[in-house]
Amino acid sequence: MVDLHMHSNYSDDGEFTPLDLAEKCVAWGVELMAVTDHNCACANQEVKEAAKERGIRYISGIEIDCTYEGANFHVLGYGIDDASPDFARVEENIRSQVRNASIEMLAKTRKMGFMVEEREMRQLSEGSRWPDSWTGEMFAEVLLAKPEYREHPLLLPYREGGTRADNALVNFYWDFYSQGKPCHADILIPEMKDIIDIIHQNHGLAVLAHPCVNLKGREQLLGGIIGLGIDGIEAFSSYHTPEQALERVEQARAYGLFYTCGSDFHGKTKPAICLGGHGCKAPKEELERELEKLMEKAL
Repeated sequence: MVDLHMHSNYSDDGEFTPLDLAEKCVAWGVELMAVTDHNCACANQEVKEAAKERGIRYISGIEIDCTYEGANFHVLGYGIDDASPDFARVEENIRSQVRNASIEMLAKTRKMGFMVEEREMRQLSEGSRWPDSWTGEMFAEVLLAKPEYREHPLLLPYREGGTRADNALVNFYWDFYSQGKPCHADILIPEMKDIIDIIHQNHGLAVLAHPCVNLKGREQLLGGIIGLGIDGIEAFSSYHTPEQALERVEQARAYGLFYTCGSDFHGKTKPAICLGGHGCKAPKEELERELEKLMEKAL
């Protein structure tokens, strides 16, 4: 089994340590893995030896926030020089902005009528690598635990049996804190072209993450994104239907790109997603050919 998209607690929304992920990959039968934390490459040093000791092939990775034509995207970098100061600068750029963004999200959450205290958010982020980053998932965790909001109509879809309860925390983020939503706080993130260039300059390959999420309603941007020099498309994802995945495979073939498989496993923020849960149905021989393209360049 292959899973090239998972997050450790080096991400602001990841639950498990890098070593935990290596152990879980053993348990789930993952034979080739990549840890792709948000805007942070630090987990790679911890996990690559652990993976090797457990007989798992490992590709260094990262997932970087970027923008193209005014829309926010995620680009995965594989086979990167993870010790490069370029990735430390990517992390510092985000880190320098998250405090103000968190305070803005708190104010907008209160504007919706929810009383959330700064101390509650600090208690939840205490001990995190990103203590000043309060994500939409964290706001959901605080609000869903408040007894006074047990029957609040805005929260009912995220409770057991609700229409958005499968991944309640991250669904709440997408519905209220993502780009264009009422509690969103802008952070100045790099242009996609700059991120693709950084990945290439550090011997990596750039892959467009979960395109059916970020390209939804703006599919016409794909041609321009490919023109920026992207190397691959994450065709098989926990967010894609089988039909969508096959469409992404055909797009990759049409543009001469490779395709990848990634679950986007986080732990508690996305409990319905398991390691290896990307639904890859590609024939084994074909998938191996795709992975060979990646492995030849990334290892």
